[in-house]
Amino acid sequence: MTRRDFVRTTAATTAALTWLGAKIAPNVFAADAGKPALLGGQRAHPGGWPKWPDWRKEWEPEILDILRSGRWSRAGSGGKVPVFEEEWAKLLGAKKALATASGTTALITSLYAVGVDAGDEVIVAPYTFIATYNSVLIQKALPVFADTDPETFTMDPKSIESRITERTKAILPVHIYGMPCYMDEINAIAKKHKLAVVEDACQAWLAEYKGRKCGTLGDLGCFSFQNSKHIPSGEGGAVTGMNEKLVDKCHSYHNCGRSFGANTGTGSFTRGNNFRMQHFQASILLSQFEKLKKETAHRQANADYLIAGLNEIGGIAPARLPEKSRAVWHVFPMRYDATQFNGLTKSQFMKALSAEGISSGGGYHEQYNDGLLDEAINSAGYKRLWNVKRLKAYRESFKDLKGNAQVCANMVRISQNMLLADRSAMDHILDAIRKIKAYSAELAKKA
Repeated sequence: MTRRDFVRTTAATTAALTWLGAKIAPNVFAADAGKPALLGGQRAHPGGWPKWPDWRKEWEPEILDILRSGRWSRAGSGGKVPVFEEEWAKLLGAKKALATASGTTALITSLYAVGVDAGDEVIVAPYTFIATYNSVLIQKALPVFADTDPETFTMDPKSIESRITERTKAILPVHIYGMPCYMDEINAIAKKHKLAVVEDACQAWLAEYKGRKCGTLGDLGCFSFQNSKHIPSGEGGAVTGMNEKLVDKCHSYHNCGRSFGANTGTGSFTRGNNFRMQHFQASILLSQFEKLKKETAHRQANADYLIAGLNEIGGIAPARLPEKSRAVWHVFPMRYDATQFNGLTKSQFMKALSAEGISSGGGYHEQYNDGLLDEAINSAGYKRLWNVKRLKAYRESFKDLKGNAQVCANMVRISQNMLLADRSAMDHILDAIRKIKAYSAELAKKA
C-alpha cells in the first residue's frame, strides 16, 4: 500500500467509526474504562504533570546585574544575601535568619552552635534524608535513633527518653516531607533533660505547628533550597532562630569563625567554616516568595482533597498530623496496607499506579543498614571516643526501630509537583487507586 492509499483508507475507517459510534453505545471501541490500565483499561491520568523547578524570565535581569557586577560572594557587607536573611526571618516569624550554602551546612552549623562536639550523642529521627545523619557524624558525634511513629512518619516522642544517656547533647527532629513533628512533647523532654533542639525543617518551608512556623519552635531551625525543594536556588540553605545571639554564633561559624553581631572577638577568634550563600542565589530565592506562598496553598488544598478521598477508599492511609498544624507536602506520603488490596505487594501497587500515568516512589529505606554508620563506628576516631561495648550496643539498637521499619516497608509517596496540578488530576489519582483496589486480586495473580 502506498502512503497515499494508507492515508485515504485510514481516513475512511475513522469516518466509519465516528458514524458507528453515533449509532451505537458510546466508547464501544474503547477499552473498559473501569479496569486498571494493566488489565486493558484506560489510563486514569492521560496527561502530564507540572514540571519542576519552574523558571521565570522576569527573574533574570537582577541576576544578570549581580553577575555583571563581579560581586558574587557575600563576604563583606551589602548585597542580596542580607536582604534575603531579613525577609526569610520575617516570613517565618523568626527573630533572625542566616543564609548558608546548603541545608546540610545549615545543620552542621546549628549543631556546632548548640555545643555538639566530639563524643556527644544526638537523638535523631531515622526516617529522613541521609544529610541528617551526616551532619551529626561530621561533629564526630553519635546519631542515636528515636523510633518513627508509623502513623505520623515523624519522630515518636514516646521513644526518646529511653535513648538519652549522660552524653546526649541535643534532639534533632525532622519535619519530614513538610509534616510538623509533635514539638510540644519533644521540647518538654528537651527541657527536662537540659538538651538543645535543632529542627530539621529542610522540607518544611511555611509548615505550621499550633500557629507558629516550623523552624521557630526549637533552639534553631534548618532549611534547604536545593533544586527539588519548594523554593529552590540549585543549592542553598538557612538557619533560623528566636535567640539572636545564637544565630550570630552560627554566622561566625559559617564565615570562617569571624566576629559577628553579639558573637564578638578579634579576627577569626572561633572555629569556623566557609558555608556562605552567594548573592545571585539570594536573588533567585527572593523572587520566589510570593510564588512559594501561592503554591503552598495550592498543594495544601489538593492534599486535603486527596486525604478525604483516601479515607473513603481505605487501605491506603494519609499521615496523621498534630492538632492545629498544617503540612506543606514536599511529597505526599501514604501508608499502604497490602492486606486490604488482596495481597497486592507495594511494588505491584506502584507498578499499577505507573500504568495509570501516576508515578510514585517508595520513600526512604532503612539507611542505617547501608554501611555508613558501620564505617563510622569502626573508625579509629569513634573507637577512641566510645568503648567497644557502647558501639556494639549502638549497632544492635537498630533492630529496635520497629516503627521505622514498618514505615519504610509500607510507604508510598507521590511528588510535590503533582499536587500543583488541577483538581481533576487529583480525581485521576483517586480513580486510579479505586480501580487498583477493585481489581487487586486479579492484578496480584497477573504479576
